[in-house]
Amino acid sequence: MQQPVPPTHLLYLHGFRSSPRSFKAQMLAGVIAARQAQGLDLVWACPQLPPSPAQAWRDIQALTTDWPRDTMAVVGSSLGGFYATVAAERLGCRAYVINPAVAPARDLARYIGEQNTFDRPDDRFFFRPEFITELEVLAPYPITRPDRYGGLVAEGDEVLHAPEMRAAYPGVGLTLIPGSDHAVSDFAEHLPGLLGWLGLGQGRDVA
Repeated sequence: MQQPVPPTHLLYLHGFRSSPRSFKAQMLAGVIAARQAQGLDLVWACPQLPPSPAQAWRDIQALTTDWPRDTMAVVGSSLGGFYATVAAERLGCRAYVINPAVAPARDLARYIGEQNTFDRPDDRFFFRPEFITELEVLAPYPITRPDRYGGLVAEGDEVLHAPEMRAAYPGVGLTLIPGSDHAVSDFAEHLPGLLGWLGLGQGRDVA
């Protein structure tokens, strides 16, 4: 199997009620920072996404407007996996999804109203009814190029349905985790696989 070309630009997209402070985002950021210190020429971005899906997509487009599509990659968790799939389908880049929310318009309807972020309960936002329509407009399925994708699906996900996630990515070499959970609490064990998919190998900073 041919080794993938390492990306020149890498974007991480967090999930609903999450942030760039999530442990997966921080863990990957730490590895990238260590690689950059070793001389890796890689642009890294992990923005705070707004509650509005339409605005989130505009922000993603603005952030990546000058990024080369053939050497950029997007990693997304949960709702971020949905946005990463939108990016892959609309921009033609590679995407790695972690427990992706494949039907967020359906699943997030019950969260309409005031919400808070997981890591900072005092950070509150309002998830508006029109955001459901915005999610429907963005829906990227069915995917058109399975070769652009990789992913990680926890069969023990307590929030999303693992068979539905698998079905949304036909032909994609997903890594299936027996057990685990929606947050992928054992992410450190699976980070080397993500780095390998990106073409970044394991390096000295990953056990």
